[in-house]
Amino acid sequence: MAGGTRGPVPVPLESQDRNLTQEILDLLDTKPTLQSSDDFPAISQAEIKAALDRLASRSMVEYQSHDSEQAILTPEAESIVAEGSHEYKVWDAVRQAGKIPIKELPKIVGTDTAKVGQGNAFKNKWVKKDGDSLVLVADEVKDSTRELLRGIQETKTLSDAKVLNDLKKRKLVTVGKVITYTVSKGPKYAKEIPVEVTDLTAEMIASGAWESANFKPYNFNALGASQDAGALHPLMKVRQEFRNIFFSQGFVEMPTSHFVDSGFWNFDALFVPQQHPARDMQDTFFISDPPKADKPRADPDTEATLSAMEAGSRRLFASPDKQSEQTKPRDYEQYWKNIKEVHQEGGFGSRGYRYPWSEDESLRLVLRTHTTAVSTWVLHRLSEDPRPARYFSIDRVFRNETVDATHLAEFHQIEGVIADFGLTLGGLMRFLEDFFAKMGLENLRFKPAYNPYTEPSMEIFGFHKGLNRWLEIGNSGMFRPEMLEPMGLPKDMRVYGFGLSLERPTMMKYGVSNIRELLGHKCDLNWIKAQPAVRLDKD
Repeated sequence: MAGGTRGPVPVPLESQDRNLTQEILDLLDTKPTLQSSDDFPAISQAEIKAALDRLASRSMVEYQSHDSEQAILTPEAESIVAEGSHEYKVWDAVRQAGKIPIKELPKIVGTDTAKVGQGNAFKNKWVKKDGDSLVLVADEVKDSTRELLRGIQETKTLSDAKVLNDLKKRKLVTVGKVITYTVSKGPKYAKEIPVEVTDLTAEMIASGAWESANFKPYNFNALGASQDAGALHPLMKVRQEFRNIFFSQGFVEMPTSHFVDSGFWNFDALFVPQQHPARDMQDTFFISDPPKADKPRADPDTEATLSAMEAGSRRLFASPDKQSEQTKPRDYEQYWKNIKEVHQEGGFGSRGYRYPWSEDESLRLVLRTHTTAVSTWVLHRLSEDPRPARYFSIDRVFRNETVDATHLAEFHQIEGVIADFGLTLGGLMRFLEDFFAKMGLENLRFKPAYNPYTEPSMEIFGFHKGLNRWLEIGNSGMFRPEMLEPMGLPKDMRVYGFGLSLERPTMMKYGVSNIRELLGHKCDLNWIKAQPAVRLDKD
């Protein structure tokens, strides 16, 4: 029935060319039962079933289904029935010629026929070799293969299972399941489908017509129309789980809308030397237009966004009175000079890298290679009012990577920073154990590592019960004084930093082995829509 139609409507036809339901009713008017295979041999099983269900739901017909297997000839077998078997063609060619050179046989009967038929003709003792030629042995033969296949073609069956399996191996016969129906009249049989009412209307109640109306029955077994509704990407589902973990531990989300940033924030402020391999073209995407960025300066829009995020956090920052005593304005020009000094000459207790630091290199624009560029800006902002604080971000970063099953040029990074006084490496390890326990990963292992902007640094490994092996799940460390003190943060303030990718835990949770199936143009949208929500603390 057409959706939304009200009142009495006729039942629609299932085809523009023929009304199969009416043909079934007309045929039942002339005979008590009908067989779908005999009465409608040209109609597909699906069409017959749909028409019968349409009538049976109205009790106009009753039917029984019968499942059976039928042997069906392949095109090669049909050719044998029409022209004879391969061995018969070889025998007939030799009979007509008297003697045929073996090398000439493919030209006469065809390559495939010569290849198959020659061996069978030898086996049947119809022909034999005479030097390099074939000569006749039997003057008359019976083409049993042709007769056998002709019988299968007529009956669709073969009782000898061994012979049937042999024909299947020779790819002459296939076996398929066939469903047929025996149909008879139902208790409400009529020669035409009556007009049906789809809705009970106020007019029908007022007039009393509802008492004699023929209401269309509900088909509770019918599938509803598929809804083209939106769906969250699995990455976004896992991202929300991580956000919930961070929020539950008092973190404030950092604004990460700047995909393009300067080398100053992405590298120099992190104490990454300008000769570091990460700053080469083969690792980083550089922007050519505009040619360079401004020097570090105020960013009112991002400031307002982070202030709103902090105001909405449950974590208590400094009280208004204490904040007013400690707040000092940021001096971006002095910060610029401090970064140059700590790189080029050393400072803040460090010998630095002692190389000619280039302002132009620092102002080159890049697609950010990590969200730590955002963390640096937030920590510099914290220097206005140094206080215990926790921040996190989850967003896209870009690397000039060779794309393969586990690497993309674009991925998501999860990062957290914790600033406080008196922090120790042991405290970082304990925090990470608690953090990853919320993901269902326990018994962490830590391995010393190197990062330009953290010291000490540790790689984080967790044992995954489902995969039954240890996996590297993140990186961590304590930010170096060469990074923190040029910002204006106190000498006794320490900052933890840790990060991991969003794609790896998502692939583990959803059983994806190739990252290109998760992110990019090879994603299957139907797969994305079908994926359920995920809980990181559940296997």
